[in-house]
Amino acid sequence: MTHSKEPTRLNVSGTLRGVRRMLPLAAFTVAFGLAFGVAAVHQGLSQWEAMLMSTLMFSAPSQFAALDLWDAELPILAMAITTLAIHTRHTLMSAALYPWLQPLPRWQQFTTVGVLTDSNWAMAISEYHRGERNVGFLLGGGLALWVAWVLGTGIGLFFGGGITEPERYGLDVIMLCFLLVITVGSGPRRELYLSWAAAAASAMVAYWFLPPYLHVVVGALTGGLVATAHFRDADTEEKQ
Repeated sequence: MTHSKEPTRLNVSGTLRGVRRMLPLAAFTVAFGLAFGVAAVHQGLSQWEAMLMSTLMFSAPSQFAALDLWDAELPILAMAITTLAIHTRHTLMSAALYPWLQPLPRWQQFTTVGVLTDSNWAMAISEYHRGERNVGFLLGGGLALWVAWVLGTGIGLFFGGGITEPERYGLDVIMLCFLLVITVGSGPRRELYLSWAAAAASAMVAYWFLPPYLHVVVGALTGGLVATAHFRDADTEEKQ
């Protein structure tokens, strides 16, 4: 791990670097957005509803979950709870970014996390551990994905039934493969293996026995608690 003495900053050059690094994945994100646009048409959403959802929510898991619940009488409470459950992991992701974002003005912090996704978080946190201090790297990656997602949604709405089974082309695993490469390739600390195992095991059990999407909450909370307990014990031993 590289420790950098450079101050935290956010500027255009860093943002453009983040955009360039995320462009390959953004191309696949267009395909994901296209699949959502097609699904939205089939579910009966109007074009403005689907575009507004992609523009403001910017979350594939939450948006597809909302489509599953979409009906003549919208179950607003169920949608809200489901969306909250899916995004519980962002609490831990944001906490991991706090040391990096903390020196920035509050408006820059919220602007950056407003486009936070699993992908640009994984890419940026890896670079942060290597010494990156320009938060624009994180912001640029998020903006590239947001534009690609909205663009893809529009294409899917335009063509309607263009792609009905995106999994036939392996598009449903591209994001997962990217995250695995980023996480494993960054040389993860051995101390995290236990929390990873706990998160995976608890999430699988929750997936089998609890209502849909709660496995995301269970896995995130279990992994976070195990990691917190482990590092707290390690810190206590060092002080002794």
